[in-house]
Amino acid sequence: MSVNPIFASSTVSITDLRRNPNAVIDEADNAPVAVLNHNRATAYVISARAFEALMDRLEDAELADIVRKRRGGKAVKVSLDDL
Repeated sequence: MSVNPIFASSTVSITDLRRNPNAVIDEADNAPVAVLNHNRATAYVISARAFEALMDRLEDAELADIVRKRRGGKAVKVSLDDL
């Protein structure tokens, strides 16, 4: 039997999530909550604020990757007036 890691400090059963989803989100306080089904993580619940912050970080990482790939490439001089 393989052990799957849980990437959250708190968990909730899928039954409890169905009973009171708002309480789960409120108690999470912007941290992820693992949703367990038969003691296995099947989903994660995060607040909208935490999700938006995560998306911002992913976008920053993607932009940083583009910068790294373009570093050392051909430089093009432009005038601010041309922009």
